[in-house]
Amino acid sequence: MNSILSIQSITKFYGRIRALHEVSFDVPAGSVFGVLGPNGSGKTTLLGILMDVLKASGGSYAWFGQPPSEQQRRQIGTLLETPNFYHYLSGERNLQIAAAIKGRGQEDIPRVLEMVKLTERRHSKFSTYSLGMKQRLAIASCLLGDPSVLVFDEPTNGLDPVGIAETRELIRDMAREGKTILLASHLLDEVEKVCTHVAILQKGVLLTAGDVNEVLMNEDFVELGAPNGDKLREVLSALPGIRQLKQSEQHLQAFFEKDNIDLGGINQYCFEKGVVLTHLQLRKKSLESKFMELTNK
Repeated sequence: MNSILSIQSITKFYGRIRALHEVSFDVPAGSVFGVLGPNGSGKTTLLGILMDVLKASGGSYAWFGQPPSEQQRRQIGTLLETPNFYHYLSGERNLQIAAAIKGRGQEDIPRVLEMVKLTERRHSKFSTYSLGMKQRLAIASCLLGDPSVLVFDEPTNGLDPVGIAETRELIRDMAREGKTILLASHLLDEVEKVCTHVAILQKGVLLTAGDVNEVLMNEDFVELGAPNGDKLREVLSALPGIRQLKQSEQHLQAFFEKDNIDLGGINQYCFEKGVVLTHLQLRKKSLESKFMELTNK
């Protein structure tokens, strides 16, 4: 898969404060790529550099295989901050003004209003819109001119649950149309539900990047219990395929090198070694646990 965006060793300093340190990753064409990290991790700074709002202290990046240029940026729809819509004008009139400022997209207004499901409210004043509708209008503005790439900074920030669901579904719709979407978020749930790829930042440092299913793999493990916990740990330590043993509050957790876990075989193995299991259950490690492991390193 070709890369729409290639980032090489991007570094940014604000005086003596290092906001980004040699961040490098590629964004595949057609992906929904999430830049995930807590507040202050450098997500917004990175997007600002990529859209030429900020200058990097070091490193480089390329859009569409070429050094950044004004012509390339015209192929990218961006939502980095709350757009300045006129509250006393209709949604349609606000889009007409946005298209005039951009110098393109007037003919797109009916299409983008339909895409964000605001056709029936196109003549309503912006001030009468819900938070979710206002965000959808902002995304409609990004879609004017039919850009092939969209860049969003915290697209669901400040929305109620309905607005969050509407915005996420819209992102999925745009992805199905083949657009490449780069979004920053501090919400693991958002990345899990809408993104195909992810880069995790912490304090300006890239911890990992790649396919969501590989980076945030939902790993199976076995939960075990026995009257003699020390004996159980000793026996399991010698079981072939065991990768790691962890003690939770009530049970022992066993992680294996392979996914094919045979509970019956484990039970029989423990019994033959003189350990009668009182608890044996297959569980999945949560994505939250995996994320916490990555960010705590």
